[in-house]
Amino acid sequence: MLNLRLVGAVALVDLDGRVLLTKRPKGKHLEDLWEFPGGKIEKGEIPKEAVIRELKEELDISVDESCLAPVSFSSHDYADFHLVLLLYVCRVWNGTPRGVEGQELKWINGLKLKEFPMPPADIPLVAAIRDLL
Repeated sequence: MLNLRLVGAVALVDLDGRVLLTKRPKGKHLEDLWEFPGGKIEKGEIPKEAVIRELKEELDISVDESCLAPVSFSSHDYADFHLVLLLYVCRVWNGTPRGVEGQELKWINGLKLKEFPMPPADIPLVAAIRDLL
């Protein structure tokens, strides 16, 4: 039986056109890789709800559903599950992003995103983000 994981992620873009990446913490699957913030879509949640929840839990910011625009998606087979990653872009939020779970954060120029090691599911999304900036 296929173990499917549906994940929502966000490219937060600041006024200078930089994108926020978060570093996966030590001890977690794919540790030390940089990713777009977000997380697993729980049973009964729609993707935008999950993204809003995850941004509050991980970065302590509030996002209105109307500020999330779908951009792209990727799909990747990992050893024990298949991941479908839905990516949104967001340019407006309330609060200052901070690593609530101790994760490192970096604001990156869009042209330099490809220089950061990322999980396989995030890599195909970099071109879509660069095209938006």
